[in-house]
Amino acid sequence: MKESFEELDLRGKRVLVREDLNVPLEDGRIADDTRLRAAQPTLDALRKMGARVIVMSHLGRPEGRPDPKLSLRPVAEALGARFVDDCLAPVGAVADGEVVLLENVRFHPGDEENDPEFARKLAAQGEVYVNDAFAASHRAHASVVGVADYLPAYAGLLMLAELEALHRALDEPRRPLLAVVGGAKISTKAGVLEHLLPRVDTLAVVGAMANTFFKARGAEVGASLVEDTALETARNVESRGGRKLVLPVDSVIAREPVPGAETRVAGVDGIEPGWRILDIGPATIELLREHVEGAGTIVWNGPAGVAEVPEFAQGTRALGEAIAASGAYTLVGGGDTAAAIEKLGLHGFSHVSTGGGATLEAMEGKQLPGVAVLKEAEGG
Repeated sequence: MKESFEELDLRGKRVLVREDLNVPLEDGRIADDTRLRAAQPTLDALRKMGARVIVMSHLGRPEGRPDPKLSLRPVAEALGARFVDDCLAPVGAVADGEVVLLENVRFHPGDEENDPEFARKLAAQGEVYVNDAFAASHRAHASVVGVADYLPAYAGLLMLAELEALHRALDEPRRPLLAVVGGAKISTKAGVLEHLLPRVDTLAVVGAMANTFFKARGAEVGASLVEDTALETARNVESRGGRKLVLPVDSVIAREPVPGAETRVAGVDGIEPGWRILDIGPATIELLREHVEGAGTIVWNGPAGVAEVPEFAQGTRALGEAIAASGAYTLVGGGDTAAAIEKLGLHGFSHVSTGGGATLEAMEGKQLPGVAVLKEAEGG
């Protein structure tokens, strides 16, 4: 396990903190403050310790040059932080317990290029580095990994929570371990499926990904979304998975994934031309409930259907409700899944990851660059 900043005496010390404050903005206002709330425990703890807190983050993809629409100024206001309008500008005096937010690090090309000189200039703002941006830690950027070449690097509280959740779910799970993987494309999650297969007791594949498995078997899936370039991958996963692999046995179909569409319950073969599989059906919901009720640990990544449309959200809702009520240790990961449970008002999971792509890469067994640079805890 990585070493926490909490073990240090940081009163009066300038602490450079990498957070992921990449929030959605609408007309210059924050549309969803989930990431701000996730960052708050680390910032509050540093404040109470009397640290002088200097926060770095990115926002959007400004492609290495200033873009007023992607300024972090609204975030500074929401955090009650003093704002510095260039991440390389001198911060000046910082009081004990004060929080300063630097402007978007991606306004400079040196961040994404992991330019050593850019990293050195960022690091010059602090005496200690704390990485709390798990969601950005699959990127070898200057503000994530480069500054660790110049400052001692420690984990923030959100970082530790994310790593602990992954460890509990995948390294030392309470058995049986059930993984439910959904979403649109096998190609984006092939590594996840391959890494999970030998570790889990059951691997359930839902969402449009399952359509590719059906077609690989020779099924007629109508106009359903299928990844034709991944048919061989699906065959390989099914061959290796054997009885561990669970696929939907029925579906909800429609001609278009739009509100008010005419829907039918159908099988997973013989889908008429022009019709699409857009959600799991009632028999699949019951099948998954049986696996969920018997699980000791559940990892869920990816919705079961087009959950943003009410007509095709029932599978995701039923699955989420069953997982939350299961009594198992439950890790929910991935941006689409987190967005779906938020929209559907689902609660009660052990840990909901903020990681997105970083969570996916960790679930593939990859070492994340932003995690690798952090100090190891004693005995960790």
